[in-house]
Amino acid sequence: MDPGRWRARLAELIARFGVPGAGLAFLHEGEVHEFAAGVLNTATGVDVTTDSLFQIGSVTKVWTATQIMLLVECGELTLDTAVAEVLPEFRVADPEVSKAVTIRHLLTHTSGIDGDLFLDTGRGDDCVEKYVRACADLAQNHPLGATQSYCNSGFTIAGRVIEHLTGKVWDAALREQVIEPLGLTHTWTLPEDVLRFRGAMGHMDGRPAPVWGLMRSAGPAGLICARPADVVAFARAHLGTELLADPRAMWEPQVDIPNPYTMGRQWGVGWILDEWQGRRVLSHGGNTIGQAAMLWVIPETETVVCVLANGGHTAAFQHALATELFDELLGLAVPPVLGPPAEPFETDVERYAGVYERAGARMTMSVRDGRLSLYNEPTGALAGMQPPMEFDLVPVDDTTFVGRPEGEPQWVSAVFYELADGSPYVHLGVRATPRTA
Repeated sequence: MDPGRWRARLAELIARFGVPGAGLAFLHEGEVHEFAAGVLNTATGVDVTTDSLFQIGSVTKVWTATQIMLLVECGELTLDTAVAEVLPEFRVADPEVSKAVTIRHLLTHTSGIDGDLFLDTGRGDDCVEKYVRACADLAQNHPLGATQSYCNSGFTIAGRVIEHLTGKVWDAALREQVIEPLGLTHTWTLPEDVLRFRGAMGHMDGRPAPVWGLMRSAGPAGLICARPADVVAFARAHLGTELLADPRAMWEPQVDIPNPYTMGRQWGVGWILDEWQGRRVLSHGGNTIGQAAMLWVIPETETVVCVLANGGHTAAFQHALATELFDELLGLAVPPVLGPPAEPFETDVERYAGVYERAGARMTMSVRDGRLSLYNEPTGALAGMQPPMEFDLVPVDDTTFVGRPEGEPQWVSAVFYELADGSPYVHLGVRATPRTA
């Protein structure tokens, strides 16, 4: 294995996938290797360095889950403590869920609380508290515990639990619980801190994004900015007892993911869980406004890989990099992205036609010339950040379909399924969306 060749290889991969700039760090055989390529901002031409900070997006959720687990180990609560027991003022639209939803539901994306409420509650230290108050109107995407659906809202609620139990705002609690104990010097949450470093700008359609980042209330769900080596150091701590007495408790499968072709087969506590050629894989990805992050951990070999990028075809870039790197490091084959079957598969697509809707998205499935077509329209606060997408879905089997948006090199998968009560859903982008019409 020649780590040095990745200096040139990273530059080749970002050029291939239209990524302006990227940072890569990996832990292998006890040594951390760091690489950078491209520019932080196409408007300024400033080079990416190994110390450059990128938005790691939802990889933040593993950090927030770790904070909760530290509080569990201190006896402050358990995973099965009701949220309302810690936050008596907590409410969502369903009064029964308000009483029964637990910390475990939040950290495993099984609460059913509509998950993509992006709400700007200001820049003050009370922004997370205000956000949780605003959750009083949030409806259920699915019944409590009935399935898995990605829930940003749940992690901001978890952030408020951390604030209540530590007496500190989430950002300060994160520093005290995780960042400072690990000695991380290039990990921050607020833009005024990131400004002190070389910070990446997100890009959309090849141009700098219209805004730098998300609202502060999204902090516990996705606002950490870091260099790749700091993310690797965080993940490395989960391979021993540097942070948690029992980090393996976060690796235990909690729920099967209805669509196992996107990120992994199961969710643990914070971590996404999968298996490649019999080896356990922990991972998490993150996307913000024109930035994307991916973190993989192979506990058996104590290998950690983090790649951060600021635009372009990031999903295809991440997969190509992982496929090549894990083969080189471990002889480990990354599963290929699910695509159309070699022979066309015939199934009744009419049964899936209709409107599927949740907070943040409205998907219309229609049948044209015998083919199922998806029109996906973003809604809510981030609707203006990306245009609607329309593309055909190709059946792989009776319930699994794949499609490829125009101009995208990588296929996406959708799985149609029913809950125990017969309610029809589609699982796409790790989210469950009910059919509403």
